[in-house]
Amino acid sequence: MLTEPQLKSLFDRELGDDPVFGVLSHATIDTFFDGGKLTRIREQIEKANGMKLVVGTGASVVCPGAPLIAYVDMPRWEIQKRQRAGLLGNLGLSNRTAPASEKYKRAFFLDWRVADRLKVSVAKRVAVFIDTTEPSSPKMLDAQNYFTELLKAIKAPLRLVPFFDPGPWGGQWMKEVFDLPHEAVNYAWCFDCVPEENSLRLRFDDVIYELPAINLVLFFPQQLLGEAVYARFGADFPIRFDLLDTMGGGNLSLQVHPLREYAEQQFGLSYTQDESYYLLDVEAGAKIYLGLKNADDPNAMIRDLELAQRSGETFPTDRYVHSIPAKKHDHFLIPAGTVHCSGSGCMVLEISATPYIFTFKMWDWLRMGLDGLPRPIHLEHAFANIRWNQTQDFVDCELTNVVSVVAEGPGWREERTGLHKEEFIETRRHWFSVPVEHDTRGAVNVLNLVEGSSVLIESPTASFTPFELHYAETVILPAAVGQYRISPCGPEENREFATVKAYVRNTHTGNAKAT
Repeated sequence: MLTEPQLKSLFDRELGDDPVFGVLSHATIDTFFDGGKLTRIREQIEKANGMKLVVGTGASVVCPGAPLIAYVDMPRWEIQKRQRAGLLGNLGLSNRTAPASEKYKRAFFLDWRVADRLKVSVAKRVAVFIDTTEPSSPKMLDAQNYFTELLKAIKAPLRLVPFFDPGPWGGQWMKEVFDLPHEAVNYAWCFDCVPEENSLRLRFDDVIYELPAINLVLFFPQQLLGEAVYARFGADFPIRFDLLDTMGGGNLSLQVHPLREYAEQQFGLSYTQDESYYLLDVEAGAKIYLGLKNADDPNAMIRDLELAQRSGETFPTDRYVHSIPAKKHDHFLIPAGTVHCSGSGCMVLEISATPYIFTFKMWDWLRMGLDGLPRPIHLEHAFANIRWNQTQDFVDCELTNVVSVVAEGPGWREERTGLHKEEFIETRRHWFSVPVEHDTRGAVNVLNLVEGSSVLIESPTASFTPFELHYAETVILPAAVGQYRISPCGPEENREFATVKAYVRNTHTGNAKAT
């Protein structure tokens, strides 16, 4: 490979010096190699006798005609844990002891883009895939069985392996409801449906084989997403479900996300971080900050935010930012450019477009991150993206509980809850006490059980094994699933249940009906 100084210089412009943001790289693994060195090592390999084994990232570049490739893989959450522990650095660098945030940024904007392109380019030549999630117990699977199992997976409901992470504002709700280890100070995030970072488990008798969920998207995007979604987004899973827990915790940072054109020009995104907050639960007095006060003065707000950043004085949030009392099952819509944050005492199901790190923090309540350092504030980015016309009247009319009944019958009701007309995601909530029919109609669905202990997802034609979904869990219904039925089950079978389903607009899934 190129030397470390060469690699750093090569990608300096893309990565920049911001602690959080860079530009998504279009580099390939070949870029990391010195052409002269590559020629010499190929000549050495050609002259060598006997079996030849080349090990390392980009080995397939060194030996482009290799008769056998073993692809060693690892989910990105496992990569992050090893980065935090100082066990893993970045591609081509010996920087294992660098700050975890620095390694994550380089991995997100550079390494993972390069690795995904490499993975796709060699996939048809791979003989075996090796799961290295458990350091002491790697598992090898031949390519034929690997791809066969992935094709089976995208014809049935998919539950990804969730992961949980603490944060400076994190709460205690998930710890209790999901029975998580109590030694953690809190749990702020649950990534429940972010294929970029979640993993997927395949079972072979008593052996569990774990792989990055992104592989499904990269290898079988049309079957997973559907033709219309794939035509719009390519091999990119466009819908994100995750959980934010401030129950017994604190406020999120006051923040805003980039407008689409800004996201493209500054970071290389093809679409932006539109969001929404669905409230699974709340504490008394909880509220959501959303939009600005009607009489807001942009210049005064900018001045006070800059003053707070310089001096450490408190920013008078309630003077400028509109807040709304939060209730269970509220749905707040957050198109890009909307100032927002969840207050304390909220359990949020975030239903959003997939981009997830492009948050411009403006105010973080004078607190430190879990590493004891202030979290980065990005006022310049924020001021370039705030939509100053999104004040209280607009928020109350267009962004707060914009719910309408779409269809209903005995024992069930379907409601449209969002998202905003500027966002590409459609959300439908179903209240039901009887089995309800759904149909992906050729487009991926993502669904969460927001009321009730558990439901059963079945195929009316028995094309997949019945799948039990528990409260607050998220499941992916690949486009290839087609028709599916959701039925109440468990000890609360006679009560009313509710699911929230998301799909990409104009890839219409149609209405549900009672069976």
